Amino acid sequence: MLDNLKKEVYQANMDLVRHGLVIHTWGNASGRDPGSGLIVIKPSGVSYASLKADDMVVMDPDGRKVEGDLNPSTDAPTHLYLYREFRSIGGVVHTHSSFATSWAQAGRDIPAFGTTHADHYYGEVPCTRELREDEVNNDYELNTGKVIAERLGKLDPLIVPSVLVNGHGPFCWGLDAAEAVYNAAALEEIAKMALYTVLLGGRESIEKYLLDKHFLRKHGKNAYYGQGKM
Repeated sequence: MLDNLKKEVYQANMDLVRHGLVIHTWGNASGRDPGSGLIVIKPSGVSYASLKADDMVVMDPDGRKVEGDLNPSTDAPTHLYLYREFRSIGGVVHTHSSFATSWAQAGRDIPAFGTTHADHYYGEVPCTRELREDEVNNDYELNTGKVIAERLGKLDPLIVPSVLVNGHGPFCWGLDAAEAVYNAAALEEIAKMALYTVLLGGRESIEKYLLDKHFLRKHGKNAYYGQGKM
């Protein structure tokens, strides 16, 4: 079942290792099949060194395991909630990458300090509020998804494709699992640059007209970055 999607999600998980975004078992990637709505996700606690495409777990949107011999990632309820809330996304990634997680542990949004940031995010990378004790003790992973959606608010998830969970780490998404990994890698570099910017004395975010220019030339309706149709 969903053999191609399993391969894509497996590759996304391995790409997290290749990009240096995870160590040990500290991360997971998933993808959604647009036809059936089924979700394919990494199994819980399985080493990347031994991971295989056939190990991927298939779940329905309500969290029931449809196929797989292993337990799904413990973060599956977070992924599933994000898919339910944001119908435009087709892949979700969670990591504990060093620089993005540092901002999450500090409970701070990442300001749009420069054009590298603006090429990927249309504004700051937002950080959630802290989860309350009752939210941690009851349905923690589901409530993690809820605070992400709460913090994103009415923003289009595809123009701000990452949120930092306060005290925890980043969740990123995209049109598919590969794009979610791409955004996770971009976020880590942006978080690193932002930290260095703050250490060097910081500054205000770039002017909106420069943010607009850099984001919209890549992602706007009249985008002209890259090798588009001639």
